[in-house]
Amino acid sequence: MTEPLAGPAAGTGSLDELLDDATKLPRWRRALPWALVALFVAVAAALWWWQGQRATSAAAHYVTTPIVRGTLAVDVTATGTLQPTRSVAVGSELSGTVVRVLVDVNDHVGKGQLLVELDTARLDDAVTGARADVAAAVARRDQAAATLEEAHAQLARLEELARASGGKLPAAADLDTARAAAKRGAADLASAEAAIVQLRSTLSSALTNRGKAEIRSPIDGVVLARNVEPGNAVAASLQAVTLFTLAEDLTKMQLSVNVDEADVGQLRNGLTAAFTVAAQPGRQYPALVARVAYGSTITDNVVTYTTLLSVDNADLTLRPGMTGTATIKTRQKSGVLLVPNSALRYAPLSASASPAASSGTLVSRLIPRPPPGPARRADDQGAGNGGEGRIWVLRSGQPVALRVVKGLSDGRQTEISGDGLAEGLAVVTDQTTAPK
Repeated sequence: MTEPLAGPAAGTGSLDELLDDATKLPRWRRALPWALVALFVAVAAALWWWQGQRATSAAAHYVTTPIVRGTLAVDVTATGTLQPTRSVAVGSELSGTVVRVLVDVNDHVGKGQLLVELDTARLDDAVTGARADVAAAVARRDQAAATLEEAHAQLARLEELARASGGKLPAAADLDTARAAAKRGAADLASAEAAIVQLRSTLSSALTNRGKAEIRSPIDGVVLARNVEPGNAVAASLQAVTLFTLAEDLTKMQLSVNVDEADVGQLRNGLTAAFTVAAQPGRQYPALVARVAYGSTITDNVVTYTTLLSVDNADLTLRPGMTGTATIKTRQKSGVLLVPNSALRYAPLSASASPAASSGTLVSRLIPRPPPGPARRADDQGAGNGGEGRIWVLRSGQPVALRVVKGLSDGRQTEISGDGLAEGLAVVTDQTTAPK
């Protein structure tokens, strides 16, 4: 049996049912499409803002500083120790026991003044014995002289007898014996005189040693150190014994500094310097370069050269052994144009793709990217002394290069000269990709 076809009434009923069902949906389901549209619009706006910010950040920002006119001084800094211009270590050549010590630290002494006295008992005995030996030798010389005189007299009588007798008397043997006796007497006298010279030398040595038992100052000066006390035994035969250290004149001193091999070529005698010591904070002492050593000193593979600075210490505020930090003025120029060394090293950054122009899908743009690496310079100019260089100035917001001639540099600023330069001209020292 055939079913009747659905008529318009049936289709109309279904549509009404659907509309009734839609009105019966929850409110949040009816607002969902509009929320999705609003979310899409917000994401698009955020993407547009983000790309605009990246484009703004990619714009170059230049750091500038003005050219100034001033004085540029190149200094060499070194550290060293203050020393007396002349110091003497006073020791003892003799071994013995110290009997007296007559001076102490900081005492002023004169040349030849007695400082220390050793026990002289044995030295006095040696002097007495040497004098006795000399006296005995003198007696032996006188005895030899008398014997020689007697031999000469005997020889003279025999020779006279020979002439009177016509050679018959005395016998030839007797005459020869007399002549030999005279020669022996002369030899004995010469030996006795030589013995006297030798024994007098021994006496002189004994007297010298006796004098060395009294240790005296070799200079006029001040006692810096005392290393002996009464009763000490001095053993000079084992090692050199230093009893005192004397400084000749503390009103004139010298600062011995070690200058690095990279700086020694700038030094010469007569350069002015100034130094400070920890004992006198805030005070600078003037000095002059007195000597630059040719010989080097190597410490921990570092090559240095000893340089002596002469120092006036009239007020005696400086003491030997103090550590001084010296600044030696090697060169100085006044009224020159100066720029920071960073301006001579600067060069514009190499061109790179703008983030705003990069292509890619929406998803790829939304994915965070790692930060860019350090920008590479188009070139790298040094800022050493002398030669040509280049600085950059801004014209219409863009850097333009100017050729300059570099002069003196102290490591922070450099003297420049050339066309188009003037005091106050702003030069580029750095470039960034984000506002400072």
